[in-house]
Amino acid sequence: MMPRVKIVRNPERYPFFSSDRALGEASFRPYLPLNLFYEQNSVPVSALLDTGASVNVLPYLTGAELGYEWERQTTALSLTGNLARYEARVVLVRAIVGQFEPVQLVFAWTRATNVPPILGQVNFFMEFDVCFYRSQLMFEVCPKLG
Repeated sequence: MMPRVKIVRNPERYPFFSSDRALGEASFRPYLPLNLFYEQNSVPVSALLDTGASVNVLPYLTGAELGYEWERQTTALSLTGNLARYEARVVLVRAIVGQFEPVQLVFAWTRATNVPPILGQVNFFMEFDVCFYRSQLMFEVCPKLG
């Protein structure tokens, strides 16, 4: 029988941030600082962790700052909810979260400019485990196993 090996992962801990002090504790949201890379460009962002979002969303201006050209992105997709009225294209972005190894994230690059970067099920939550401690206004992130 094979001995059990305990794999230790060291999660990184981040605070929730207030988006509107007038709302008090109700305004705190889990924003994750990360760096996005495409070709020779990099952009630091603070992205909203949204377990209810199906996909990662990249605002138009952030994609343009990374060097993406709208007309060259040929894979379109439809967003839902508040973003349904905006066109979106699929882009692949290299991302670094904290001290972890880089990962490739798939984003719906939207024409919307009034939205933060959003990290959703495809594929941020497929690449990282996240534990929310809302009562402590903290969350932890660590890469998936294997």
